[in-house]
Amino acid sequence: MDGAQADVVTRLAPSPTGSQHFGNARTYLISWLMARSVAGRVILRVEDIDAGRTRPGAIDEAVLDLRWLGLDWDEGPIVQSRRLPLYESALARLQAAELVYPCTCTRADIAAAASAPHEQGGEPTYPGTCARRRVADAATLTRPFAWRFRVDHSPAFVDRFVGAVALDLGRFGGDFVVWKSAGEPAYQLAVVVDDAAGGVTDVVRGDDLLPSTPRQLLLYHALGLNPPRFTHVPLVLDAEGRRLAKRQGGHHLSALRTAGVAPEVVIGHLAASCGWIDSPRPMRPADLIPLFSLDTIPRTPWVVHAALAATLS
Repeated sequence: MDGAQADVVTRLAPSPTGSQHFGNARTYLISWLMARSVAGRVILRVEDIDAGRTRPGAIDEAVLDLRWLGLDWDEGPIVQSRRLPLYESALARLQAAELVYPCTCTRADIAAAASAPHEQGGEPTYPGTCARRRVADAATLTRPFAWRFRVDHSPAFVDRFVGAVALDLGRFGGDFVVWKSAGEPAYQLAVVVDDAAGGVTDVVRGDDLLPSTPRQLLLYHALGLNPPRFTHVPLVLDAEGRRLAKRQGGHHLSALRTAGVAPEVVIGHLAASCGWIDSPRPMRPADLIPLFSLDTIPRTPWVVHAALAATLS
């Protein structure tokens, strides 16, 4: 084991906007094993900055889910809503460098004005309506405004699972919000600040978040921070081919706990889906440490069939 491996730090970052599901569990397991397989560290962070969507009790439920699965951590839980001064400091640095500008556009304004093409299912590309503004102009505005980051290029990167990635941010939203008009940091800024502060070396998440990575790389550079390595794995889909959502109760970890399903059974199915064992059988996360490999994970989404749901019920 070399020094770089021994210093691996990953994080489990549940968002308390609903119950955790199979897809969340699979990502958490991969992230946990990436650290534990090389004697690295794991951080638990609760991403609750979207106050309007946070569900009462969801934080405690997520922690129970992780413990039930057998996943532990060395630091945390770190709760984002208690770290606002850190995000405000980062925003001030971006403002001092004129890398952000106050934007009064609503989502409806952007949807009506945007003409550049964007990826299917993605957000409309910001048309630059407010891009000529300077930071000082915020003092003259009478409407609510967000702070939007100026995108001048799209950083390419090498993903540990996907490989070389080069996305045109002009097709994935363009200039992006780092601070909401409601007075809250946006996801992109908060995770960059937190991952850097925690010394996170490796970020594991679903490949639906690939477009977030070049945005975050821009922020790492702007703030003078070292970026982590990124690993984007395929999503978990339901029997109809739809990505799992926190509103789909049949795949909720809390429902499985309540039904008395053994967590080892869930871990076994997750392990088989990643190619670490030939077929599902009860396993503990620690049993998988010597078997962990990114190379065995299929390149296509894992579809949770009805038969699997029946097995776990």
